Amino acid sequence: MKLLEFDKTKSLLKKYNILIKDTDIFNDEKEALNYALKIGFPIVLKVYSDKVIHKTEENAVITNISNEKEFKEYFSFLNSKFKDKEGIIIQKQFKGRELVIGISNDETFGKVIMIGLGGIFVEVLEDVSFRLCPITKKDALGMIQELKGYKILMDFRGKKKVDMDKLVEFLVNLSHLAINEKNIESIDFNPLIINEKEINVADFRIIVKENA
Repeated sequence: MKLLEFDKTKSLLKKYNILIKDTDIFNDEKEALNYALKIGFPIVLKVYSDKVIHKTEENAVITNISNEKEFKEYFSFLNSKFKDKEGIIIQKQFKGRELVIGISNDETFGKVIMIGLGGIFVEVLEDVSFRLCPITKKDALGMIQELKGYKILMDFRGKKKVDMDKLVEFLVNLSHLAINEKNIESIDFNPLIINEKEINVADFRIIVKENA
């Protein structure tokens, strides 16, 4: 098994109308800074490597970088600490509720899709829902509504209801990707950040068969 390269990941997801926005990968600090200035602060820096599984725990992700000075300091830190990497991802700092969405390959049933609340805290909250792929829009909505914290996605404490239609479409598209692309072993979007206007995949990891 291997981590799918960054550019191949973006291309594969785009094929199924899953877009990775305001996100690119660099090894050169000057080019990376120019991109950061283009998309605008605050931004996130994160290492993209098959050697880094849990970016937060391994200090491989730095959020809320708000200016050029911080950018140079943290880019240099990550670049020197993590030698074995494809590059450093530069990404816009997204705002919204955090979800985790994934695909796994069950030996008996085949491809399974999962959605959970909480992003990096999903293992603590244990608020998840599963379906066999592929799924329909009705299936996707059922998954979302099964979550114990479903109401958090509605109008909640001054925050507007998330774009439920886009979330349903996202799940359906991902389930078809899982079925059609036979070399996929697993997909992990954690976190996926959603608000009333858009969905953004803040972190992504696609594992494919070694000969893919």
